[in-house]
This record gives sequence, C-alpha cells and structure tokens, in this order.
Amino acid sequence: MPGIDRCEAGFREPDAALIPPTVLAAPHGPPSPEARLGGDQNGTGAAREATDRRRGRQSMSNGQLSPQDAFVHGQLINLIRSGRANTRPALVRATGLSRRIVSECVSQAVETGLVDDSEFAVADIGRPSRLLRFRSEVGVVYVGVIESSQLWAAVATLSGSLVDSMHLTWDAAVGPVDTLNALKQMFEQLAARGHATPWAIGIGVSGIVDFQRGRLVSSPLLTGWTDFSIRSFLRQHYDAPVWVERDVNVMALGEWHLGSPATEDDLMYVLVDEEVGAAVVTQGLIHRGRSGATGAIGHMRVTDDPSFPCRCGRTGCLDAVVAGWSLAERLSARAMESAFLAARIRGKELLTAEDVGDAARAGDPVAAEEVRARIRFLGSALAPHVNFANPGTLVIGGGLIRIGDWTVDLLEQALREGLTPDALEPLSIRAASLDYREGLVGSAILAVEQLFAADTVGLWIDQGSPVGRAASLQDLLAD
Repeated sequence: MPGIDRCEAGFREPDAALIPPTVLAAPHGPPSPEARLGGDQNGTGAAREATDRRRGRQSMSNGQLSPQDAFVHGQLINLIRSGRANTRPALVRATGLSRRIVSECVSQAVETGLVDDSEFAVADIGRPSRLLRFRSEVGVVYVGVIESSQLWAAVATLSGSLVDSMHLTWDAAVGPVDTLNALKQMFEQLAARGHATPWAIGIGVSGIVDFQRGRLVSSPLLTGWTDFSIRSFLRQHYDAPVWVERDVNVMALGEWHLGSPATEDDLMYVLVDEEVGAAVVTQGLIHRGRSGATGAIGHMRVTDDPSFPCRCGRTGCLDAVVAGWSLAERLSARAMESAFLAARIRGKELLTAEDVGDAARAGDPVAAEEVRARIRFLGSALAPHVNFANPGTLVIGGGLIRIGDWTVDLLEQALREGLTPDALEPLSIRAASLDYREGLVGSAILAVEQLFAADTVGLWIDQGSPVGRAASLQDLLAD
C-alpha cells in the first residue's frame, strides 16, 4: 500500500514482549510450491519427501543454503519467534511442509543456537512434542536515540527488551560527526559492561529520515545534519546493518509493543518536547508517507500572530507555540513576574525546559498559566489530526505532558471539544508509559524486525547470526 512501510509486527511473545511476525516473501521470485504456506498442492507426502530430498542435495552442494532453502528456514524461524508455532507438528500444520524438512530446519536452528528444544509440551495423549523457543538472548542489538539536547544508548535482546542503557545531556548542534562519536563512545561503554558484538543497530533521530538510505534528510533542531548518512558513519565502525528512523516513529512503535496498557488498536503518538511531532502505527506498521514526513506537524502554521517566530525561519508554527524551547523563551520574558522564575533565571539568559517543569510542578502561577494555555492550544490543533487518523489509542509523550497528571487531563478535555463523535467514542488517551525509553524500545524492535525480514534473514540464516554479513545485508553504495 502506498505510504505505508512495513516494520513487520503484530504478535506478543509468551514473555509479553511484542514481536511481530515477519510477512514473508521469497528473496528471488515466488517460492516453489513446497515452500509456500499450504505446501504441496496435491497434499501427497511422497511428493513432498521427494522434493525435500532434491532440495537437500541442492542445498548442501556448496555448503550454503540455496535461496529457496533460506526462505524456508527464515519462515520457520519467524513462526517460532512470533510464538505462532512452538512445536515441530505445529510448524508442519502452519506451513504444509513435510515433517522431514521441518525437522531438518529446526535441527539446524538448534545447532546454530537460534532455537532451544530442551523442554517438552504437555500432551494429553501420545508422545509429547519438544517445545521450540526462539533464543532471544543469543544476540543483541545496539540502539540509540538522538535529540537536540540529549543522547540515549542501550543494548537490547532479540525480543526488543532493554538490558542496559545510558543517557547523556548533549548539544547536537556541534554536528553529526561529534555527536555520533559521542554515541559510539556510549556503545563502547555498554560493550565494556559485557555486552556482545551487535547483530544490528537501530537509531531514532529528530527530523525527516530517508529510511531506505539511513540518512537524515532535514531537521530544524539539528543544524548541520542535512542529508547526513548516519548509516554510513556507523557502518565504518561496526560490521552490523544499521537502520535509521524518525524519533517519533520509533517512540510510537515502542509504545505499541510494550506500552501499558497493551493495545492491538491503531496507535497515535504525539511528542511534545523540544519539538512537536506525531506518528501512527497500525497493526505494528509505521506510516511513513512518501517522503517520510507523515506526522511532521510541528511546522504547520497554526497562528498568524507574529510574536511566535519559529526556529525554522517562519512564524506561527505549532512548535513556536507549544514546544519546550518556545515555552522557555516566553517564560524567560516573564521571569520577573514570578519569584520562582526570577530565582531560576538569575545568572543566565534563558530558562531551561527543566526550569519550566519545576516551576509548573511547584505551582508557580505564571508557569502554570503559560503551560495551561499551551496545552489547550495543542488540544485544539491536534483534534483535526486525531479525527483523520481515528486511532484507538492516543499516547502523549515528552517533557511538557509529564509535568503532572493534570496536563493529560487538560489536553484530553481540549481534544474532546474538537473531536467528532465517531472519533471520540473508541478513543483511549494516556501518557507515555516507558519512562522516556519508548524510543529505545522502538529502535530495538525496528532493528530486530528488519534483521528477520524476508529479504534479509535468508542472507545470514545459514550461519546462525548476521555477524560478518553486514556488507551483503546493506549496500553502502545505495547510501
């Protein structure tokens, strides 16, 4: 479907970490009949066994899996990984493949360490089958989120669960090379804590991203980053495939997968921080749009008031009215009206977002007045977008909305005044629930799902890991 890119998703693993099933397609044309879901069209086991023997000879002739065999192995691994089939008989039923080929593929997956079959399923009658578990702990992915004033780095398992993370206050205006070197140093510190070589790297970054090339196309907050290839930079230092995504998109993906309460509904995520942005996830799929700008609402014009200049050079943008930097500037101009703000601004030119949050939480009347006005304005501005997207869940993230529970209540009130009855009836509105780490979780899910996608997994499944295969997984000439 135009305007929708797959970040293959949709099912929760037994450990409650959401891992979506990869929608499989053969890497080189359509799969042969025995590789299709449904298997042998005649339903004859003899035909399938004969085909299996031919395929086995072809597969082992050069010591590597043929494209068709790689497709089948990837198909079975993803069924196990998603939890849709957790025994050999279940794999036979799900795919229509013969017991022999399923047994051979699973045996290889066990030998390479991707699958564990040490436990048995409970059986009412007959011999119990061995339970198949995808070993999400066998590899790790490195993930990072790059904002204008902070860096996040983490290590995650192949289920997307974070196992270690770091945060650094940072001014990304120093440029992409210094910023990515700082991120690399964070990865090195995480590696020094005992975390293995990454199988893949996922990055979320503020701005419009060319997802296919791993480039930051543009960003009003990250000056000097225009058309910079984050993928190429990181690939110079890591022999691992790198996927880069817009920060709000991975935040939405993280909340859809691991946010609380869990939902299978379409989810809309709105970030209100140093920038304002939105993202929509439908059944685990990110809506990117033709140029990757879906949800880039921060620079739509929302007022003719010339007193709201924006960092992009225009006036009246949504960012200029409600983003954290604009609120800090407005309260800096009013600092002498408040003893709290006057004390905070002493010795510096401008208040910070932290100053604004502290003042509002402390009940400072000037700060509370400005915050309430911005939230009401944001609710009115968001209503048409929520009406259009019609999500089941609306998640609000970022520093402004986390000042207190009253901010979400106030935003919901302002939103509901502008929503149509049909959009309002099924809508659940909540604050982000992953303690500012939804971007890291979403970046991990993104990297894992791309690593196990149909056109990727077949390139490394024969050796059990993608380590050393980055060059074949991503052509840097395309960057």
